[in-house]
Amino acid sequence: MTASPDRRTVLRGAALVGAACFGAAACASGEQKSSRPASDAPIELGPASEVPVGGAKIYGDQRLLVSQPTKGEFKCFSTVCTHMGAILNKIEKEQGVCPLHGSRFQVATGEVAQGPATRPLEEVPVRIKGGKLIAG
Repeated sequence: MTASPDRRTVLRGAALVGAACFGAAACASGEQKSSRPASDAPIELGPASEVPVGGAKIYGDQRLLVSQPTKGEFKCFSTVCTHMGAILNKIEKEQGVCPLHGSRFQVATGEVAQGPATRPLEEVPVRIKGGKLIAG
């Protein structure tokens, strides 16, 4: 005679499977969030002189980070973290920092410096017009 599981065991198992599926769906959706800024339309960020050579500046309202790796060379990236979609909120040691899980990105390249993010920040075109940075 085989023993069948009691009702509590079956209910616990069903609850655990449901929680696991919910957790997996939440994690999967986080990796697929778009890292694109709110708009692709060109936007004036401000004077190029505000971005230090060898450093970077975060434009919070526009969700953009602009760096100047060498004098006159500007790079622009979305500040939307590629891990779970949080917004980078500060720059430390030439790295943009995500406050949610601690991912760090090189400001000169957008590459991941420290996970859990595995994909680089999305690059956004940037140019100078009349001494001002124009992104998009």
